[in-house]
Amino acid sequence: MNRRDDRPDATGGVPSAASSSAVADGGARTALVVVSALLFAEALLVAGLLGWLVVDLFSLEPSSMATAIALIVLVAIGAIWVWAVAVASLRRAPWSRAAAIVWQILQLSVAVGAFQGLFARPDVGWLLLVPAVIVIGLLLWTPVRIAYSRPEDRPVEEAPPGA
Repeated sequence: MNRRDDRPDATGGVPSAASSSAVADGGARTALVVVSALLFAEALLVAGLLGWLVVDLFSLEPSSMATAIALIVLVAIGAIWVWAVAVASLRRAPWSRAAAIVWQILQLSVAVGAFQGLFARPDVGWLLLVPAVIVIGLLLWTPVRIAYSRPEDRPVEEAPPGA
């Protein structure tokens, strides 16, 4: 009685399951492209940060050489990880969704830190916060979540009436 498929659409007819799934597939496909594009952009930025830190190590005198090298190693590990997650997201590897969410949460924590303190940089905070929220929101959206699941874990689609 109060079902979605009982209501007529804008053309006056009852919307078909094929048209609604086509819209959902198009929206999910766009969401998957946005997630992958943002992950690759983040990977490029982390790789750029790694390059900047290496140049700084050789052009400036750090107050602690051990700390500077440790920071470079940690950023290198992070860059490799983000690149791996971005590439895996193109392949829709199930593990890449969880890894991307973890990366976005780390990015959120850095963004919150950028908004406060003596050396607050709200511009950097917003640049980190907005993509992180977008990616987390898209990765938690049901069609995107299903796209990242294993084929055997995906819900079985209902057979059309009369089949």
